[in-house]
Amino acid sequence: MTPGARIQAAVELLGSILASWQSEKRIPADKLIENYFRSRRFIGSKDRAYVGELVYWVLRHKAALEWWLAEKLKGDVHARAIVLTALMLRKECDLPMLAAHTQDSAHALPSLTVPEKARCEQVYGQMIEQPDMPDPVRSNYPQWMDAMLRESFGARFEEAMRALNTQAATDLRVNTLKTTREELLEGLRSEAFDVSPTPLSPVGIRLAKRAPIFTSQFFKAGHFEVQDEGSQMVALLVDAKAGDKVVDFCAGAGGKTLAIAAMMKNKGRILAWDNSEKRLSQIKERLKRAGVDNVQIHAIENEHDQFIKRHKASCDRVLVDAPCSGTGTWRRNPDIKWRFNEKDLQEVLAVQQSILQSAARLVKPGGRLIYATCSILQSENERQVEEFLKNVNNFRVVCARKLWDKNSFDGDADAASYLSVTPHQDGVDGFFAAVLERLP
Repeated sequence: MTPGARIQAAVELLGSILASWQSEKRIPADKLIENYFRSRRFIGSKDRAYVGELVYWVLRHKAALEWWLAEKLKGDVHARAIVLTALMLRKECDLPMLAAHTQDSAHALPSLTVPEKARCEQVYGQMIEQPDMPDPVRSNYPQWMDAMLRESFGARFEEAMRALNTQAATDLRVNTLKTTREELLEGLRSEAFDVSPTPLSPVGIRLAKRAPIFTSQFFKAGHFEVQDEGSQMVALLVDAKAGDKVVDFCAGAGGKTLAIAAMMKNKGRILAWDNSEKRLSQIKERLKRAGVDNVQIHAIENEHDQFIKRHKASCDRVLVDAPCSGTGTWRRNPDIKWRFNEKDLQEVLAVQQSILQSAARLVKPGGRLIYATCSILQSENERQVEEFLKNVNNFRVVCARKLWDKNSFDGDADAASYLSVTPHQDGVDGFFAAVLERLP
């Protein structure tokens, strides 16, 4: 693709994303990008990488870009204007170069209008952040979340918001059923991947930069899965043993299911449930590649499905990786900031509590219920656990920090009851986990 065609592709993609948010479906950006490229297989990998990176940069800085257009440039806010403004602020090209890109092919960006040229000249070379920007605009988060985000981060609010607006690293989880971290590090380096051990997860590997990791022979052989280090920590916190009976209540595509299976050395029984057959269908190929054979998959209608009762009070571990706002994954999925609204949050809060109540029935005396979210909002995390404990009197909180740092933890167990990781503190996606043990 020519530079102009790349820019036009970004405009088209962003337009489809913004249009989707005006509909009831509000399709995730990654799905729309995937569909766009699938229908245009002639687009090469480097071109796809450029277009995707530009679109995601725009989504990360959407509030600031729209502010520039509306407040400084007094122009209409639409996909083409947003992309042009982004190119100027990113200093990728000046006006003459941009004008040339409109003429470099039949598929290029249509020629700039006189007002567009004037706006591009005005914004080129400027810093995207301006002193008169409101905080939600400067840090690119929804205004309606302001109080909740400040509650979560306190004095480190600005640092936290900056970290949430960066690009996430690519982390891998070593499949210990087939290899060790040391062996996989050596193997990936032999394929010229720049990798290092993750600092927190003992089974994690981090790529120094984005790379075509799925081309690796070790991926094809099932030696690793792509999984953020924070997500690995949640799975490890389940602390499942060989021979246990474990339920992954909201299994999705099976990332944590696979991690738990490796932890259990493929022995015992894992029940992977979800209310989406489409998501669950993705697990089968992953299980086969990883060499996992102790997982049973079942689609449930919802958390009140009669099927659930069959396993009442029989499980050693039950993981509830609950549906949530996804605020902890903004680095990876910046579009969630703009398509998730206040109504969605209220609906999610109700579902989280309902799932917790249902999943608690499965835990046998002495067993554990692990409640986790990829959210950094206290309303979805600490307060949900507090509400659960008000209604269910036969569970107690186990100090998750102590479970994680078995050998080195020397803090107040009561003051560190939950595990909470964030990009600005830990360099991982935002995750929360509470470990609740059923009393005898």
